[in-house]
Amino acid sequence: MDSPQNQLAIPANPSDRWDRGIPEKTANSQASAPAEAPKPAKKPHVAAHRAHVSPSQARSGKKATPPKKAHKAAKSAKSPQKATRARQGSKTAKVLDLLKRSGGATGKELMKATGWQAHSVGGFLSGVLGKKMGLTVTSTKAEDGERRYSVKG
Repeated sequence: MDSPQNQLAIPANPSDRWDRGIPEKTANSQASAPAEAPKPAKKPHVAAHRAHVSPSQARSGKKATPPKKAHKAAKSAKSPQKATRARQGSKTAKVLDLLKRSGGATGKELMKATGWQAHSVGGFLSGVLGKKMGLTVTSTKAEDGERRYSVKG
């Protein structure tokens, strides 16, 4: 059977445990520890699970579209008296001075006077002078193939 070497000696008296370095568990050792209230169990941060069944009535994939807005009224014609004056020394004033000369001005002359690129000069002639200021900009192509712009004024 078991030899005496394999058996553990368990003391009959619990006070003998201190002699061998084994602390005795008592109610007093639990009381000496700081009293901590048991922490409540954390609740999971997920929504409740639904049953794996199809809904009783299918939902539409599209949402309702908002009602259409009424048409805006047509813009009234602006008065023919538009702002034809530009501040003195501005680029607009320089361009107008060049265009009012006899023979008008070429695109290169306008680019040099303003420091703009060709597409900016064309947009200025069409948008600012033609539409905003209401001026009629005429364009003629010379025999040398260069286009000249002029404004009557």
